Amino acid sequence: MGLKDTQQLSYVGYTGRHPYTTDAFSHGFLPGYREDGGYQLDGLPNVDLPVGFLDNDFHDPDMDRYLDAFTRIEPSVAAVGDAYTEEQAKDMDEAVGQLRDDYPHNTFVVVPKCEEAFEILDNDIVLGYANGYSDIQAEDLGLEKYRGREVHILGSSPTQQYKAIQQLTQPNLRDDPPANIKGVDWNGAHKGAYFGEYWSRNGWQPADHLSIRETVEESLKEVKAYWQDKGLWPETEPKDIYGGPYTEPDDPVFAASGRDIDSKEKLETSHIGEYDGNTYAFESATAKRFVEHREGLF
Repeated sequence: MGLKDTQQLSYVGYTGRHPYTTDAFSHGFLPGYREDGGYQLDGLPNVDLPVGFLDNDFHDPDMDRYLDAFTRIEPSVAAVGDAYTEEQAKDMDEAVGQLRDDYPHNTFVVVPKCEEAFEILDNDIVLGYANGYSDIQAEDLGLEKYRGREVHILGSSPTQQYKAIQQLTQPNLRDDPPANIKGVDWNGAHKGAYFGEYWSRNGWQPADHLSIRETVEESLKEVKAYWQDKGLWPETEPKDIYGGPYTEPDDPVFAASGRDIDSKEKLETSHIGEYDGNTYAFESATAKRFVEHREGLF
């Protein structure tokens, strides 16, 4: 039985800020940010993103702070933290156990950074597979420890993530059970964009002709196509559950001025009004109030 027959990603995460997470959500990724961050959507009245993936601040980990953020945001996938010691593994296992009472359907990820963590962490906890810039890599602890468990691949490019998936799911001489790969996340697209490149299935490509936002979006398209080619892209995308990142008017023009809405930026800064089943966009809150007053639309 091949990889395509046995695996299906539940989500592909992308963490960061607008506009990258907005575009990622539009293309079917699960958006999110680190607990100490946000999407930075101030001044964008027509953008609304769910926090599907809540990452932790690995530079300054604080379990209480993270749990406060979780209960406030209620993400569907929570990367709780890295367990470097037996004590940390026990604390995280206990914390997730308590959260499960109120959030039985959420996904909780803990990253083992010591051998003791594999024995301590409950089987309901998804094991984070350190695959990027981590000081301790998953391979340092032994790949066999992840097999037979649910796993989230953290970091590195899609090609490297796919190699990890193969190592964790293909038959081996020990006849270990395959891991169940729940999801992956990678936010390297915007980092590459600042160097003038986008990620593609054929390697990094020059993007001197594109803006930073357009460069990141090219990477997002290629990442999605890569997983689709492998037959692993999620069957249900987050936008199918939550709806799109913005409300689109019935006609791509501003109701008061008649000017075209010919860019994402204009759509995102629009003020939307719905009247008698019709959806209109306005260039400003003032224009919206003026038309509502003039037409008696309240």
